[in-house]
Amino acid sequence: MLQLTPQSRVFLAREAADFRRGIDGLAALCRQRLSEDPMGGAIFVFRNRRGTSLKLLCYDGQGFWLCQKRLSQGRLNWWPSTPAASHRLSARELQILLWNGNPDEAGMADDWRGVA
Repeated sequence: MLQLTPQSRVFLAREAADFRRGIDGLAALCRQRLSEDPMGGAIFVFRNRRGTSLKLLCYDGQGFWLCQKRLSQGRLNWWPSTPAASHRLSARELQILLWNGNPDEAGMADDWRGVA
């Protein structure tokens, strides 16, 4: 089971991915385009060209999880336009994105950090 915690590392691939790719193809995208290790425990988020579907790739120590969400109507309301290949998200921003929301407009408080 995938578990999202505040400590989860989430990387969003800015460019659209070919959704005919499976686990091996998306893991190769993680290595080549995002310069990240797909077996490092992070969650990788990809979208299709039309913006109607998301795929999440995660390695849990025993194997890969590949999850897909296809919207029943419309397209994704938000996707980052940063020049970098990937965009970091917090776990709560990913939850908003999965509900087709805009994390930038959610009005969330900053993550709490303890004082040293």
